[in-house]
Amino acid sequence: MKYKYIIWDLDGTLLNTIEDLHASVNFALQKYGQPLRTLKETTRNVGNGIRLLISRSLEGGEENPLIEEVFAAFKAHYRENCLNLTRPYDGITDLLQKLKAKGAKMAVVSNKIDFAVKDLRDRFFPWLDVAMGEQSGVARKPEPDMVFHAMDELGAVPEETVFIGDSEVDVLTAKNAGLDCIAVLWGFREKGELETVGGSVFAKSADELSALLGL
Repeated sequence: MKYKYIIWDLDGTLLNTIEDLHASVNFALQKYGQPLRTLKETTRNVGNGIRLLISRSLEGGEENPLIEEVFAAFKAHYRENCLNLTRPYDGITDLLQKLKAKGAKMAVVSNKIDFAVKDLRDRFFPWLDVAMGEQSGVARKPEPDMVFHAMDELGAVPEETVFIGDSEVDVLTAKNAGLDCIAVLWGFREKGELETVGGSVFAKSADELSALLGL
């Protein structure tokens, strides 16, 4: 294998979570009489944590007097419904199993709230040694703090570690952490968007990603 340590993004990389996120966004908006969002709009709004997802989804954003109520409603609904439609992308489960069998140590680092990251890891990806989501006192991606915490838990060193994600935030996170980056093209962003922030190594499928990882 090319890398001993692999840090994964979650939404748009390992899991297609967008339909459950979208359902919870619109549940919260509808509960408080706010205009609903299309699936395309929700897809554009993800990537920087759920607070910003709600701020972007709500008319007036942080200036809307209902933002705290809408945010609380979203969190409560998503906690109970984050597994309804969420599913791994094609080939990901097999790839993780192969990597684990080869001795890779792996983590998932996401701007999704921490409880959801851990729940989804436990449900879908038991081969991941570390799961870390948004936590108080730890800067979100693209800051490298969560990645560094995960690397410490894995015992990883930068020259043997790769970060894999699907968004501009992920490409910038890898850059800020001093890590190689592979950007996947089955997630929530287009190749051109990733290239604008420095993305240069891409995988269109789990098979292409496997080859890039040296399997």
